[in-house]
Amino acid sequence: MNDTSIELKRTALSSVHESLGAKMVPFAGYLMPVLYSGINDEHLTVRNDVGVFDVSHMGEFIVRGPGALDLIQKVTSNDASKLTSGKVQYSCLPNGKGGIVDDLLVYKMERGDDHHYVLVVNASNIQKDWDWINKLNTFDAQLENISDHMSLLAVQGPKATATLQPLFDVELGAMEYYTAQYAEMKGVGLVLISSTGYTGAGGYEVYMPNPLAKKAWDAIFTAGAAYGIKPAGLASRDTLRLEMGFCLYGNDIDDTTSPLEAGLGWITKFTKEFTDSAVLKAQKEAGVKRKLVGFELLDRGIPRHGYNIVDASGAVIGVVTSGTQSPSLNKAIGMGYVPVSLSAPGSELVIDARGKSLKAVVVKMPFYLQPK
Repeated sequence: MNDTSIELKRTALSSVHESLGAKMVPFAGYLMPVLYSGINDEHLTVRNDVGVFDVSHMGEFIVRGPGALDLIQKVTSNDASKLTSGKVQYSCLPNGKGGIVDDLLVYKMERGDDHHYVLVVNASNIQKDWDWINKLNTFDAQLENISDHMSLLAVQGPKATATLQPLFDVELGAMEYYTAQYAEMKGVGLVLISSTGYTGAGGYEVYMPNPLAKKAWDAIFTAGAAYGIKPAGLASRDTLRLEMGFCLYGNDIDDTTSPLEAGLGWITKFTKEFTDSAVLKAQKEAGVKRKLVGFELLDRGIPRHGYNIVDASGAVIGVVTSGTQSPSLNKAIGMGYVPVSLSAPGSELVIDARGKSLKAVVVKMPFYLQPK
């Protein structure tokens, strides 16, 4: 019997998830909770109340030194010079061939005299990103990979602020979207808390050293008991991000897709030079030939990753990159790359679901709009 589970990494909270009856699956080299009570229940808990994801498998790099900004400007597509202390930026790492090494978050932080950047990268790409950034580090920048030493809890949902506020003296409700700060978490210790989100439901991310993870988890669940707090797994995290039209690396973007094709022109700034800036600028001027779009099925069925998108004659014109039955909207939704001529909302598509033709229509993303 080929048992690969021995090789899988465990987060500081893996035993907690197992004790709660979570379904654990291999993901990005880790044993991760994919669901607890069920996808729909966890999804709607986050949309309506508050849920907690253990996403400690994500990677974190610290960048310091006089050349830190120069390095980040070289390797990322967005303009990190616009960041002020406590601000966060979504960006990507172009791969030198017009594709994407990874998408990531760039935090500009300070603690006393320690001015630094925190790069948060996808779990499946930690080593790949680390090697790529170091390869391009011809600047006076020092890098530190703290991924294995950090835990990360995403507390998401409209009741996240009410849940977490008793645990902090800082005013969480005053934190703007895409900001972060170091703060003392009562009964836990010093953490990094941010408000970026990957669910569209609002909330916070709490980063801490591994030894503090269990204390933080327990404190959050005690504080959130009155608000119906529940643990949530990677399956509902995927349906939540898809309803928002957020890209998932390995599905919607990868080394073969350009940020312009993926609708990420807004994080591709030609006011500076960076890896692939010339290539991507030329692509922008010439116009992309395909675009990532969102679509809804008109027929019954579910569009799965890898299904072909075809035209009326049956010729393949694209591929589904992400798809699901939306728990919030109760309809089948998906994303995929199609020719620009079929990318406008209202364009009709056909999804080849293992030989069954399913009619679909291109719609504007996000699919789901959070109530005000």
